[in-house]
Amino acid sequence: MPISFDSERKIFKLDAGDTSYAFMIEKHNYLSHLYYGPELSTMDLEYLYRPTVRGFAPYPEGMQPEASRDVTAQEYSAFGTGDYRTPGFIIRDLKGYTATDPHYVSHKIYAGKPGKPGLPATFGKEAETQTLEILLRDEFSGVEFTLYYSVFEGENIIARSVKVANCGSEKVYIEKVSSCTLDFWDGDLEFLHLWGSHCRERWVEREKLIHGVQSVGSMRGLSSHQHNPFFALAEPGTDETHGRIYGAALLYSGNFLIEVEKDQFELVRTQIGINPENFEWELAPGAEFHAPEVILTVSDKGLRGMSHNFHNGIRNHLIRSWWKDRKRPILVNNWEGTYFNFNAEKLLNIARDAAALGIEMLVLDDGWFGHRNDDSNSLGDWFVFEEKLPGGLNNLVKEINKLGLKFGLWFEPEMISKDSELYRKHPDWVLEIPGRTRSLGRWQMVLDMSRDEVVDYLFDSICAILDSANIEYIKWDANRHLTEVASAVMPPERQKEVSHRYVLGMYRLHERLLERYPKLLIEGCSGGGGRFDAGMLYYVPQIWTSDDSDAIERLKIQYGTSLVYPCSTMGAHVSDCPNHQTARSTPFETRGIVALSGTFGYELDLNKMTQEERDLIKKQVADYHKYNHIVANGDLYRLTDPFTEPRYTVWMQVTKDKSEFLLSYVQSRMIPHGPLYSVRLDGLDPARRYRNSETGEEFSGEALMKAGFMLPHLFTDGTGAIYHFQAV
Repeated sequence: MPISFDSERKIFKLDAGDTSYAFMIEKHNYLSHLYYGPELSTMDLEYLYRPTVRGFAPYPEGMQPEASRDVTAQEYSAFGTGDYRTPGFIIRDLKGYTATDPHYVSHKIYAGKPGKPGLPATFGKEAETQTLEILLRDEFSGVEFTLYYSVFEGENIIARSVKVANCGSEKVYIEKVSSCTLDFWDGDLEFLHLWGSHCRERWVEREKLIHGVQSVGSMRGLSSHQHNPFFALAEPGTDETHGRIYGAALLYSGNFLIEVEKDQFELVRTQIGINPENFEWELAPGAEFHAPEVILTVSDKGLRGMSHNFHNGIRNHLIRSWWKDRKRPILVNNWEGTYFNFNAEKLLNIARDAAALGIEMLVLDDGWFGHRNDDSNSLGDWFVFEEKLPGGLNNLVKEINKLGLKFGLWFEPEMISKDSELYRKHPDWVLEIPGRTRSLGRWQMVLDMSRDEVVDYLFDSICAILDSANIEYIKWDANRHLTEVASAVMPPERQKEVSHRYVLGMYRLHERLLERYPKLLIEGCSGGGGRFDAGMLYYVPQIWTSDDSDAIERLKIQYGTSLVYPCSTMGAHVSDCPNHQTARSTPFETRGIVALSGTFGYELDLNKMTQEERDLIKKQVADYHKYNHIVANGDLYRLTDPFTEPRYTVWMQVTKDKSEFLLSYVQSRMIPHGPLYSVRLDGLDPARRYRNSETGEEFSGEALMKAGFMLPHLFTDGTGAIYHFQAV
């Protein structure tokens, strides 16, 4: 069984794939963490409980000094009762008291995996998933905490979350609630996280733990371009293929906080969850609050092992779209080709070229609604701008469908322009503080998604558009972050709930649309990669990775993203040159190589392509159809690190049965008369021989992995090559 309980030792052991997680109920009915790492066959683990007497470490009256919470590794850390480290939660009662001390009450183990009301959650069949629920109770306040641990037998993944219930007679206030506590005895670890900015998302940063608290998070209302709701702790020396690393990814798309604290005794505590800054939740008697879920993994095979665990877990137990295991259509988005300057004829001309080149979908981006010719107006007015598109979308879409193309449409549902019919009718639907100067971003304001009537309006408006024509794809954008976060309908004492309620409203709109249109393909976007998180992948199978489509910049962006998220989730397009973000010119072939490692599409005006470029598009389209099953469903092997190797980047994708692989190579910087680069491949069957599909050359899998593969010396910065191999 994946979850075991030794009633004599009072030890729980969770076996996920080839990893184990263990903790115990110690004699004072606290939960003490024992172990997380490679699989253990034994339950003889009580020796790992290390109660210690330390100075200035308070302990509950009537207990011994070693019962102090300040010197033990815990499963969920309390506040105000002797543990001075970062707490997992803070609960305030009506008298203003915040000390809380929950103890173990009971537990149950059952097959299957529960969902999370209104929130994204992993899922699994009863035959492949088992869940442990542990009930903790604070007798003084009557507040109960249910800790959820779900184990996926076929994956090295454990999902954790928390439910807080008020079983007392008076309301309480949640000031902080993390989704899990994870404690470590060994302080010699390194903190790895993903940081960045707009057009530079998810760069990798790694630093040695210091004494004190290191944290990253978001207060932007979205998970943000600046930090990602993921972190890892690595043992020193851990690299791509060796060493132990622990990873955690939060299934949440709003304000979050990651805290890593190394204390005076070299104990390390990690917390991840909703950011407590400007957060508070009123919990009436009988009410419950569900914290977002977090997925945990551990690997003794370096960053690659961690990534494979996340990729398999996300693909198999988080993405639930109809498109989950289906090949996505190759699209061309008109944005960088036309911006706001388009009409029906111009779009049809792009569609005609797309059809001739084998592209499968035309996506109409910003500018089709209200009276929008620039970004200063019309957000919220989700009806067709008929001066550009006379007669609405139906005639245009029919003509595009006649060409054999699907049709997709851009929306920015959460935003509103002051110059809009919606704002003139409902000015109170905006997030704002009455009397205070509003902040704008891209001339726009933010709708109060915490309100049911706002979600209802958006649902009805979007459905009216989707029902008006054969629209098979939505690009869902969000081009500014939240400010003046206040709702006109919330009482003063509950305004700190608005940020979280906003996220719940956004999720609710996604859920309703997917229930009505189960085969609709939705691509998430927030100024590119500003909301690229595991929570969104529960609702959308792919996310626009970055507004920066420069192929060289994308090497770092897609590398960092791949630490957690599968290639099948990364929106990646071939765009025009000079690139609209960096002004760099990169060969058309290289742009295709990089984009083929994502969902693949085009972001340019096909009418302006040269014949040579058209021929390359046809080849890239053919390559996508030949190789996408490897990219989307295979295992990714990062063979070089673009953050430490400036000259070239190499990666490969290998099918699960090791019968086929794709090797991609981009030379970022050409060295005159430089060396030939040899790269050791990975993930192959050493006993098989592999044939290069283009040259017919055959190689031993063992030799490719041990002796390496010789890369060609390319003579221009930014050039690249792609190789397809099949087992003979």
